[in-house]
Amino acid sequence: MAYEFEFLTVETSGRVATVTIDNPPANVITMELLGELNALSSQLKADTGLTVVIIRSADPEFFLAHFDVAAILDRPIGFEPQRDAQLKPFHVLCERFRTMNKIIIARIEGRVGGGGSELSASFDMRFGVRGKTKVNQMEVPLGIIPGGTGTQRMPRLLGRGRALELILSGDDLDAETAERWGYLNRIFEPDEIGPFVDKLAQRIASFSPQAVRQAKLAVNQAERPWTEGLIEEAYLFEQLLRTDEARRNMQRFLDIGGQTREGELRMDELCAQLGDPN
Repeated sequence: MAYEFEFLTVETSGRVATVTIDNPPANVITMELLGELNALSSQLKADTGLTVVIIRSADPEFFLAHFDVAAILDRPIGFEPQRDAQLKPFHVLCERFRTMNKIIIARIEGRVGGGGSELSASFDMRFGVRGKTKVNQMEVPLGIIPGGTGTQRMPRLLGRGRALELILSGDDLDAETAERWGYLNRIFEPDEIGPFVDKLAQRIASFSPQAVRQAKLAVNQAERPWTEGLIEEAYLFEQLLRTDEARRNMQRFLDIGGQTREGELRMDELCAQLGDPN
């Protein structure tokens, strides 16, 4: 699939795509960039050849900033607000990334804030840089609230109290705290994050695409009521159990030392051997 954008560059290697955001001076989500992110999400969702997507920035100081405040000020307000019968477009964008059958990994080397933070929180994993990555929700100081999933996503990600601290303070959340609170999976030195994320993406992409996709689908059920999530998990498990690939991999696991004492002590190596290097 050909990906052609002005503010986004997409490079593919096997089942992994790397998206680089470049909208100077600070990767603010302008209407033009928003349009490209929408188009990108739809194209990624439709690309059956991909399993993993890495999203990074061309600017090491800014990953993805807030929504264009000038564009917000231009929104019409000459009527009483009503509760919508359907999701707002930005909500739909976040949900498309959260639910698509690709693993979305954010490589956040610099600042992320506002709508950029809300979108990032909808990705599957987020990695940062020690002393450089900063998270900021700046809406309340502006007199508004996070309106792009933040008030709903952040409590699920951080817990209620920490979400309120981030949202109400307008203060930067440093990389170390963001990792401890669960916003970031891990943090690295500047020269370590790229190799780690690339290796992780390639490792995930080496495994059965169907198993990876069903695993994400099953994990997403955790936000449903407990019993419903368990029922869906069991159904997805039974689906995969019937695939030729799963049965081959389970037999290979036993053949290469699985369920032996020596093999079980090096489980990460066994898992790597089960992946497809191509």
